[in-house]
Amino acid sequence: MIQLSIDKKKIENARAHAKEIVTSLDWLLQDYTSSTIERTVLRLMGIDNAIGETPIPNIVVDHLIEKKAIERGSAYWVANAMVAEGKSAQEIANGVAAGELDLTAIPAQANEAVMKALDELTETMLNKIKAQTKYREDAHKKFGPRKKPSLYVIVATGNIYDDVVQAKAAVREGADIIAVIRSTAQSLLDYVPYGATTVGFGGTFATQENFRIMRKGLDEVGEEIGKYVHLTNYASGLAMPEIAAMGAIERLDVMLNDAMYGILFRDINMKRTLLDQYFSRMINAYAGIEIQTGEDNYLTTSDAIEKAYTVTASQLINEQFALISGIKHEKMGIGHAFEINPTIENSFNYELSHALLAKTLLPNCPLKYMPPTKFATGNIFRTHLLNGMFNMISQMTGQGVQLLGMMTEAIHTPHLVDRAIAIENAEYVFNATKNFTDEIEIKKDGFINKRANTVLDEANEFLAGVAQKGLFNAMAEGEFADIKRTEDGGKGLKGVFKKDANYFNPFMERMKAELNLN
Repeated sequence: MIQLSIDKKKIENARAHAKEIVTSLDWLLQDYTSSTIERTVLRLMGIDNAIGETPIPNIVVDHLIEKKAIERGSAYWVANAMVAEGKSAQEIANGVAAGELDLTAIPAQANEAVMKALDELTETMLNKIKAQTKYREDAHKKFGPRKKPSLYVIVATGNIYDDVVQAKAAVREGADIIAVIRSTAQSLLDYVPYGATTVGFGGTFATQENFRIMRKGLDEVGEEIGKYVHLTNYASGLAMPEIAAMGAIERLDVMLNDAMYGILFRDINMKRTLLDQYFSRMINAYAGIEIQTGEDNYLTTSDAIEKAYTVTASQLINEQFALISGIKHEKMGIGHAFEINPTIENSFNYELSHALLAKTLLPNCPLKYMPPTKFATGNIFRTHLLNGMFNMISQMTGQGVQLLGMMTEAIHTPHLVDRAIAIENAEYVFNATKNFTDEIEIKKDGFINKRANTVLDEANEFLAGVAQKGLFNAMAEGEFADIKRTEDGGKGLKGVFKKDANYFNPFMERMKAELNLN
């Protein structure tokens, strides 16, 4: 890869500021839990199903909240009832859902017996997740590693069965990663819909059954053409860790997983979603799932040149949030985007500088590079050309995941043929410029290198200010994406609870131990 000339001390300083910002929130991440985390624990204990449209895990957690018992954690109460009643976790949950069982009215059983029941349930689920991880690893040994940049193609019909048809067609054309876009505003649902779904709006509902159906379809086409196809969905929003758990169980490979996105663009309470992110990323780390972040969205509300430093700053903050949950750099798909106004002189050089800076700061991360959308127009030829330039920068800067641009982006939801043309564009550019960067270098005193240093300097100053005032205060002042959010505002704050002295989450404790986070 072509190299920038950047003082390593600048990078170290920026990373140190980002670490200070994240570690200042230890009080939240260690001392609090959320309704979603507790629902996730129940799902990992094997509790599933729904009564009407209300998932049973929601019913059990709401029951514990009503009884003012959630602060001890949902795991204890269910396990205690299991020991007392001699029933499975699902049977206990069914009793609560039917209104036949009050978990808090059951006498405390011997602690050793309760812990034994939890250990057995934890071991069973973690072994299942490990088996899915091994399947992925064995498939890569059989078919080879995912290529870089990987071609990332979206399906979004609203019908999971139609999504499978489109996904298989895209894989046969050359797609490496299939992303099933979620139905509009699912991130604001404080539950996960149950079962297979055939109606969605702007996408398909993320459910465990839909994950299973798409995984099966991609495994089939992968065997057909001889490669392992990666599957992506969204572990974000008010049900973030639940969806991460479902992804781990059903062997998703990539999860869009970013609390900053939820705070800024979905107005989800910052305390709630940062807590949920902490556990969801831990689940992803344990399952070997690659996360992706949403810094690209900043450039939909902010200017890509004036506020480039906010993207860089957020990338480094997201890196630190990932590390404390056990995610390794090779599984961090930190995001950025090709969103500079193409009418600006040297817009390509600006973009090359920004993409090189991202790769320089995070050299071992499979960066997720987003295509031009903000300046896509009904002129499909112009948009197709922009996508080609986007593809060229990706090849030149060693990006990990290339979310393909569609020439009809500004007109309609892309058709199959649009995806095929996008794949053809990317494959042509990647092949035609394969060794191009072996022949060139960046001038130390040239525009591209100077621009990258300027952005890093601005990011350093910005991060130092955020570290001083605190992340919550910085977001309240609209420092990120020009959007203001407050610590006690947004959706979901009522689902945040301070743990009591006896709180216990068996899955978090085991994952921390095995990921060496203790």
